[in-house]
Amino acid sequence: MLIKVDPIMDEVNSFNSSDPNEIEAFRIKMLGKKGIITGLLAEFRNVPIEHKKEFGQKINLLKKAAQDKVVDLKARVGNSESSKRDLDLSMSGEPFELGSRHPLSIVRKDILDIFTRIGFSISEGPEIEDDFHNFTALNFPEEHPARDMQDTFFIDKDIALRTHTSSVQVRVMEGSKPPIRTISPGRVFRNEAISARAHCIFHQVEGLYIEKDVSFADLKQTLLYFAKEIFGEETEIRLRPSYFPFTEPSAEVDVSCQICSGKGCNVCKNTGYLEIMGCGMVDPNVLENCGIDSSVYSGFAFGMGIERIAMLKYQVNDLRHFFENDLRFLKQFKSAH
Repeated sequence: MLIKVDPIMDEVNSFNSSDPNEIEAFRIKMLGKKGIITGLLAEFRNVPIEHKKEFGQKINLLKKAAQDKVVDLKARVGNSESSKRDLDLSMSGEPFELGSRHPLSIVRKDILDIFTRIGFSISEGPEIEDDFHNFTALNFPEEHPARDMQDTFFIDKDIALRTHTSSVQVRVMEGSKPPIRTISPGRVFRNEAISARAHCIFHQVEGLYIEKDVSFADLKQTLLYFAKEIFGEETEIRLRPSYFPFTEPSAEVDVSCQICSGKGCNVCKNTGYLEIMGCGMVDPNVLENCGIDSSVYSGFAFGMGIERIAMLKYQVNDLRHFFENDLRFLKQFKSAH
């Protein structure tokens, strides 16, 4: 009986195949219900007592060898089939090209990096806002034209898509005590005609600084620092008097046009300067609306469009390029960051 085991072990050890059908036939031949090893186990009862231990050990080794052989061959076939399935022969032989960040994402990161270096924290809020945070707390009177359907996408009477990220600043002032130094990036929505210089969806970054004895000089120095950091040391700024419900006094901030180097072009309307943001000292009414004592604290605020900054930084003369996902345009920013 022991003599039968050795030739079978040799057969198991020598068997090799990459055909799944042959492997399965081998498994059935050796380990099936009517297989060779099953038959040897059935004959175990006929083995003399003095040989049972040796025979049992040999049968167990034979069975384990057959099982290991089947598992190993099936694994090899499985890996081979997987490799064939994963191989797409229609793919290009050229290596994969690296992508890049969207230019607006690059500029957004640059802006945030500049302001975080001088102590501003980053705050974000919802894109769907209620009337209080989007208008009332910011000193917009009931009859203000910004509340009109022509400028704002209203969802219902008191809920709208936010028209600026100033609403985030209101939430920060409500939930924090001065000193407050925060910057709020985000997407905003206005019901405007789409053109080379305007869009109904765009991105803003707004800043707020509330503390004792904050002055307009602090605001001007902060904005000059930002302009030189984002556009270069040669950049000049100018402030023009303006009006915003939430700041008093208020100003528009212009920088020397990076596209025409101040000579005049269609983007800067031939003035040599391009408006990049509005700013001003926070109106005392806004502070009081948010629970901050305006007799003790003062502050400044500013807000800029990321698209406008990107147009200047990369000398893009049509804002619509940022939204059209034209690969010919986007591929130009592969090495930008």
